[in-house]
Amino acid sequence: MRAESVSAFAAVSAIDAAVLLIVFSAVFVVALRRNRHRYVDAVWGSAFALVAVVTTALTTDHGDGWRRWLLTACTVVWGLRLSLHIARRGRGAPEDPRYAAMLAKAGGNPAWAAFTRVYLLQGALVWFVSLPVQVGLVGKGTSAVAYACAVIGVLLWLLGIGFEGVGDWQLARFKSDPANRGRLMTEGLWRYTRHPNYFGDACVWWGLFLIAVGAWPVLLTVLSPVLITWLLTSGSGKPLVEAHLSATRPGYADYAARTSAFLPRPPKRS
Repeated sequence: MRAESVSAFAAVSAIDAAVLLIVFSAVFVVALRRNRHRYVDAVWGSAFALVAVVTTALTTDHGDGWRRWLLTACTVVWGLRLSLHIARRGRGAPEDPRYAAMLAKAGGNPAWAAFTRVYLLQGALVWFVSLPVQVGLVGKGTSAVAYACAVIGVLLWLLGIGFEGVGDWQLARFKSDPANRGRLMTEGLWRYTRHPNYFGDACVWWGLFLIAVGAWPVLLTVLSPVLITWLLTSGSGKPLVEAHLSATRPGYADYAARTSAFLPRPPKRS
């Protein structure tokens, strides 16, 4: 990466961090007034879209046109779809049990605990996870390997957003039927993985990494998709969701015993 590209990346990445701080601080103020910290979940996807748009707008003289278009479009489409889905799902819903439990255990000022452990943390995670997109929008690389990686990345992104979209639609349709109240969703994509949305998320971010990978030194940002995959499978994603479902859904242990935890595969026979 040329020196001017490094300087441009450093400058715009700092601006991205400042924008994220402002956005998550504003959401914190709104959430505090309405006593609903679950609002931050609806901002998660759109924050990534915002980073892509800001970076693209401020680095018009850098990067490769085709890669910039791909990265921006894929990030914005994924981010806005996710935010709209979470916003619709959470409309009129009470506080998320995760945040309620966290604040109940927080020592000292609960508002400060929420700001530092939820809002600042999520802003930092958005900045770090989006590093491949930031570097890919500024760096250059048009080798045959770069094009091949981009094609694989687009296919992986399509698989990921397809899994997310279809899985979310199937679950929403299942929950809309009053006869399914208190029951487990075990059909459709949920028959092959307990978390099709998390699997889709991981595919999306590995796909974006591969689209950007030809723009050296994006390889140095490989920890970004590694981190989001870890968060989904071992951090704040799957473990917390499964703990809640195990306590509230009869038969979850049997479902978990026969259904893959993450990677889709045929269910085990009873």
